[in-house]
Amino acid sequence: MPPVPPVPPVPPAPLEVPEPPTVPVVDLSHPADAAAGAIDEACRSNGFFYVVGHGVDPGLADALDASARAFFARPDEEKAEIEMARGGRAWRGWFPLGDELTAGVPDAKEGLYFGAELGPRHPRVVAGVPLHGANLFPAEPAGLRPAVLAWIDAMTLLGHRLASLVARALGLPPGWFDEHLTADPTLLFRIFRYPPSPTEGWGVAEHTDYGLLTILHQDDLGGLEVHTPAGWVAAPPLPGSFVVNLGDMLDRMTGGRYRSTPHRVRNRSGADRLSMPFFFDPSWDAEVRPLPLDGSPAPDDAATRWDGTSLQSLTGTYGDHLLAKVTKVFPHLADPHWG
Repeated sequence: MPPVPPVPPVPPAPLEVPEPPTVPVVDLSHPADAAAGAIDEACRSNGFFYVVGHGVDPGLADALDASARAFFARPDEEKAEIEMARGGRAWRGWFPLGDELTAGVPDAKEGLYFGAELGPRHPRVVAGVPLHGANLFPAEPAGLRPAVLAWIDAMTLLGHRLASLVARALGLPPGWFDEHLTADPTLLFRIFRYPPSPTEGWGVAEHTDYGLLTILHQDDLGGLEVHTPAGWVAAPPLPGSFVVNLGDMLDRMTGGRYRSTPHRVRNRSGADRLSMPFFFDPSWDAEVRPLPLDGSPAPDDAATRWDGTSLQSLTGTYGDHLLAKVTKVFPHLADPHWG
């Protein structure tokens, strides 16, 4: 019998190395000047970046995710016990699927709105200032309240830290924002549930955020897309990270040196997607004006912005700007008798 030829060795399968995210990654555990430099580069290029090395306890996110999913799984009639009408002009509580608008079009999401927890004796609550007051929490799941309040505290600290790094990036003293703009920041927190999207339509369509900095925790399903100079790119989940993006106020106050970047969401995962954006914004009474920066502002980009708005023409207080925006999202908030 002739000898059996040897079997050639099977070459090893090529190592699959995931592509690095198109959106930059900033490690906050690096020295402050290095982190600020990376933030500056990201803000001038994309207006979006991931942060890692932030030190936020991952257990806070786990507790929040579990409680939020338990809430959204309850019947609508139970969730309606904390519907936004019960929060009145404090703009807190639950809204059902399709009840929020982006550019006048209903979003394919339901959500919970929270903010700084203010008691009835707080001066702005006494004065009836919109978007100020107590949060609404359901009786069940009981864990939602402590999870939300702990998260707001942690994100507020991270917001101040990021603002300090942004100040460094812009050549300002590290405490400039805390001293002049965010000593008493406007804090807004959202938890959104995006059901699986059909082939057409968006969970939330193209938009920019209103304020200073958005700190986003997203689950592992993906769906966020960012409009960079190279076109629309995905901002997929990166374990242990937050996605940070710039709002219109930072664009306005930097004279367009830093741009607020349009983004959108479509959930193609086939399962419910949770998204938890925290908005760290200027104080309610802060004046909308340019920061004391060297050099000339960038050209006005109103002609190419998604909504045609000239941010460089904005004046007044941040509270005025925010209220004008949210009454377009929830038109009934403009009614002083609503809720």
